[in-house]
Amino acid sequence: MNEDRSARYHRLRRRAAVGSALAGVAWLVLLASTGWGSALPAVVFIAILALGWELVSFPFTFYRNYLLDRKYGLASESGRTWLTDHLKALALGLALSEIAGLGIYASMRIAGAAWWLASAGLFAVAGLLISRVAPVLLMPIFYRFRPLDREALCQRLITLSQKAGVPVLGAFEWGLGEKTTRANAALVGAGGSRRILVSDTLLKDYSEDEIEVILAHEIAHHVHHDMWTALALETGVVAASLLAAHVVLSLNGLAPSALASLPLLALVTAAVSLLLTPLGNAWSRHNERRADRFALELTGRHDAFISAMRRLGAQNLAEPDPSRPVLWFFHTHPTIDERIAAARQ
Repeated sequence: MNEDRSARYHRLRRRAAVGSALAGVAWLVLLASTGWGSALPAVVFIAILALGWELVSFPFTFYRNYLLDRKYGLASESGRTWLTDHLKALALGLALSEIAGLGIYASMRIAGAAWWLASAGLFAVAGLLISRVAPVLLMPIFYRFRPLDREALCQRLITLSQKAGVPVLGAFEWGLGEKTTRANAALVGAGGSRRILVSDTLLKDYSEDEIEVILAHEIAHHVHHDMWTALALETGVVAASLLAAHVVLSLNGLAPSALASLPLLALVTAAVSLLLTPLGNAWSRHNERRADRFALELTGRHDAFISAMRRLGAQNLAEPDPSRPVLWFFHTHPTIDERIAAARQ
């Protein structure tokens, strides 16, 4: 097979992702079919459900997110650092799983047949809160940040944000290079917590024109409120998934509030979410195309945009030519070639 390096990298990542999902599904099927542990307190049962998924999927996760990245030159961190970060993420994920599980369980007991709608509402509220606290409390757990010390570039990026009507707290250097060779920039947070992040890997190798147009793309997402429309779409997907779970539980004569129903609930919601994934990805690609157009209109730097896309695609090992099914289920962004072609027009 004549396959370039980036295509092979992404194919192997997808295989590992599918393997991880199948291992997790097998764990849920085991719990659902045996009812094991459902007599335990709710908080303990939810922990067992989440930790069991983590245990069976860990080999695939380690291969996908560390070994493959090391092999293809995308990881700059040691195995020990990766494991430390993974344990931090596991602790956060476990806490969020407990909150989500107990929230759903409480909704079942309080809201009755409308529990799925109440749970979706709780998901939306949680998403709003996380968008506020993530840049302040969560991201510093994993990355180092410091004020951007290139005064001219800092002022240029802040002025660009103000020009677009998106005020920011400041501009910061993002210590991404300690973990990966990838390059990136972001505009994170909302309201008073909104801030510009530029990775040290981007600062090292990219021109100021390229950095400006990359940030302009990120600013576009805030101008068009893409974060909120994405949250609304995700809330709709969650609501549809939980409604489907409610119907399946009812057809099987299971009380939604019974702990033994949680593994089946998780299986049904995961299946419906998977089926709706192409919808979310298509909406995301639409937003990315619109953000590209906005960045070009705001800066007028077509050449810088094209060179930045080429360099980011090569540095981040972007997949050049995915098949249609792969694009629908795995890609939230248009391909690099499509983005460059649009910029040339």
